[in-house]
Amino acid sequence: MKRSAAPKAEHPAKAPSSPVSPIHRVEGAAVAASAATLFILGGFSWWWLPVLFLVFDLSFIGYAVSNRAGAYGYNLVHNYAAPAILIAVYSLLHVIGIPLWPLAFIAGYWFFHVGADRAMGYGPRPPR
Repeated sequence: MKRSAAPKAEHPAKAPSSPVSPIHRVEGAAVAASAATLFILGGFSWWWLPVLFLVFDLSFIGYAVSNRAGAYGYNLVHNYAAPAILIAVYSLLHVIGIPLWPLAFIAGYWFFHVGADRAMGYGPRPPR
């Protein structure tokens, strides 16, 4: 009698991903290009974009705990809502005479990072 081989176990720390459609990749590239342009026109040096590119990927640390925690942390950081809120806060403060340039810097860089990730095919992570 021949025994069947047991299925190979998947590595528990592997980060699951969802496929990113071509239209969302194009959208991501457009957001990244627009963010980079506005970032530079806003007076920030272009070299900050590649130097700090992996900062937001520190959200992967959650995968050391579990796939669910990793997906939650990644999805919380890799979306357009948070940098949009920063830009809104920056704009409101600027109108009343308090231009906090670090908010614009972080928001511009954040938009660039998320757009570039989407353009490269990295999308939201499903919690498993």
